[in-house]
Amino acid sequence: MKDLSDLGGLRGIKEDELELMLSWRNAPKVRENMYTRHEISLSEHLAWWERLSGREDQKYFMFDWLGNPVGVVGFSDVDFVNKNSSWAFYASPSAPRGTGSRMEYFAIEYAFNSLGLNKLYCEVLEFNAAVIRLHQKFGFKVEGVLREQHLYDGSFIDVYRLGLLFDDWKEQSVAMQEKMLT
Repeated sequence: MKDLSDLGGLRGIKEDELELMLSWRNAPKVRENMYTRHEISLSEHLAWWERLSGREDQKYFMFDWLGNPVGVVGFSDVDFVNKNSSWAFYASPSAPRGTGSRMEYFAIEYAFNSLGLNKLYCEVLEFNAAVIRLHQKFGFKVEGVLREQHLYDGSFIDVYRLGLLFDDWKEQSVAMQEKMLT
């Protein structure tokens, strides 16, 4: 395996980074693509963090690039029996171009190589076509469209459900690694 350290990496989130994490999550460009779109208070954020801390089915990481935190990757509903998990990510509003791809690569690698999952899945709001394409670039397949699933600004919108299987990732991981390194 080639050295990927220049691409970044996942690490635990430190307590003193929770406010930074919240500031990114509350950024308008991040909030508009989330199910929960209100501005989250610090007390609400800290209560959420407290609820998930120590849970085996919830894993959150800071994504570092060149020694700087630039994004958050989260796995929720990790099912160790059925070997699947939902996941999501968001980047700092000032993150450099390509951060999403780097976070996606490391999240997939972690899911399959560290968590031992067979399937990684996510949901994306219909208008977030760039993220749907990004997931597809990494091998995710649209597994379904939940029609008018989510109320967004007074209208019901579709939610895309995408999934990636370990065997599919195994077939393309080396090629994706090469693309990431060029």
